[in-house]
Amino acid sequence: MSYEDIKQDIKVCMFDQYGTVVDMQGGLTAIATPFLKAKGWSGNPNSFVTWWRRTHFENSMIDALLHREHTPYREIGHRAVAHVMDRSGIRYTREEVRYLVGEIEKLKPFPEVPAALEKLQTRYRLVVLSNGDPDMLETAKRYHQIPFDNVISVAEANSFKPHVATYTKAAEILGLEPRQILFVANHAFDCIGAKSAGMRTAFIDRRSRPFGETPHQPDINVPTMQDLADAIV
Repeated sequence: MSYEDIKQDIKVCMFDQYGTVVDMQGGLTAIATPFLKAKGWSGNPNSFVTWWRRTHFENSMIDALLHREHTPYREIGHRAVAHVMDRSGIRYTREEVRYLVGEIEKLKPFPEVPAALEKLQTRYRLVVLSNGDPDMLETAKRYHQIPFDNVISVAEANSFKPHVATYTKAAEILGLEPRQILFVANHAFDCIGAKSAGMRTAFIDRRSRPFGETPHQPDINVPTMQDLADAIV
């Protein structure tokens, strides 16, 4: 599909927030570094954050597959951080766990994102679909300062992405067909989920990594958000 076809069909650009709009790895590593130093832990803070995020992702996928009552993102985060500190031999309090997870709400955008989204907003409505809890996403607005037209939490669908219900619910809320939405993510799993639900997708390949073999390949593959804006505006 050509960029011209996408430009004609798309009404909304929908974004993953954590890791696509805001720099989750870099921001949390900056917070974890002094915290871990104060704890006397001599490991690599970046690796700690990677373990934290991978554990969180695994736990959220388990929660979605159980198909029971949806567990809030914040609670999944508390479990993940506690588990990683247990495995790392770090002593901690529940208040410290809450502090680390709370810093997710304060993450700042990648440097090129504000200008790129401002350009995209001249042609499309901009919407977030995030695994974050509604109150976390509301607080985050004060820190990323991007005027999205709508911010949707997967709590609306009672499941974490990439469950199909999250994307179909978001399209329903917007009153659009999935094919009228371009879903934008830095994560292959999110692009795969959105594409399988009928959306068009754009993969922001910040880390220069292969997308992987899947029948749900992205419609657009670019290294930065600015490249996306330049391609479809």
